[in-house]
Amino acid sequence: MTATIANPVPGGRKRRAARDGRPGRKLTFDNVSFMVVFLGLPVTVFAVFVLWPFAQAAYFALTNWSGFSPDYDVIGLDNFGDLWSDQLFRRAVRNNVILAVVVPLATIVIALTFATIMTIGGSSHGQLRGIRGSSFYRVVSFFPYVVPAIVIGLIWSKIYDPTSGLLNGTLTKLGLDQFEAFAWLGKQSTARWAVIFVIMWGFVGFYMVLFIAAIKGIPAELYDAARIDGCGRARMTFSVTIPMIRDAVQTAYIYLGIFALDAFVYVQAMTPTGGPENSTLTISQRLFRTAFTEGKFGYASAMGVVLAAVTLLFAGLVFTVSWLTGGRDKRSKA
Repeated sequence: MTATIANPVPGGRKRRAARDGRPGRKLTFDNVSFMVVFLGLPVTVFAVFVLWPFAQAAYFALTNWSGFSPDYDVIGLDNFGDLWSDQLFRRAVRNNVILAVVVPLATIVIALTFATIMTIGGSSHGQLRGIRGSSFYRVVSFFPYVVPAIVIGLIWSKIYDPTSGLLNGTLTKLGLDQFEAFAWLGKQSTARWAVIFVIMWGFVGFYMVLFIAAIKGIPAELYDAARIDGCGRARMTFSVTIPMIRDAVQTAYIYLGIFALDAFVYVQAMTPTGGPENSTLTISQRLFRTAFTEGKFGYASAMGVVLAAVTLLFAGLVFTVSWLTGGRDKRSKA
């Protein structure tokens, strides 16, 4: 006597129905409503409030619209040609490129260093752990991120004040008299780096916490094996920590780079005129001034299109470099 097994493989009936050309599941009200609410509605909102404004900006970039009149003419690519010969815009692009290179790299290095100290920088004996009081340092370092960017910019503009600023006052008290009336934001050699420091100060704490969370997800057995092999803290960081949190570092680099390509709030708060010799002028600052001061919204829209293209190019470059330097092998193994 033999026993008949109806369907020993889960999902076998559905696969057979699909091979026979019969539908595996009928559309029901629950399925349709779920798709509409959780897919259709978000896509619609995204298209209306994100994609459509981008399309409008791309269209107005081809016009000479002043922004305050319903009349305008379509002039094609003339605005983009004018951007090529615009010295201020080219200087702004140069400044943004410097920000996009320095800010993400320096911020990630500092944040990753602090995160490593907070998680595996403790005693070499016993269980692997961070330094004593790491929870307190983690909370304190996160404070700058919860303060609005405009407030941070205004606070640091007062700290950098050459006559009554806290920085010059402290340095003078330490005997460095050359900083008695030093204009940190008024000199071309220091203005850009002063702004970069403030941006890094505002973001290091957040990305440190992000990396700490990523490091906490690394299996402890990997660190134990590394310690058995005689690896020190530096070797474990480069051989275990960084490879295991590669995706988190890549994401942080992209977000920081995109922010650095804008950086409007910080720069506008500290150097609203673009700094000495336009050393801190950014594309977004130049765009804002062109649109709302000079009344050239079509020309400003062209700047916005270029900024969007540069941002996408930056993100694509980061993904490509990550893929060529190891991400490709990781995905192929997965």
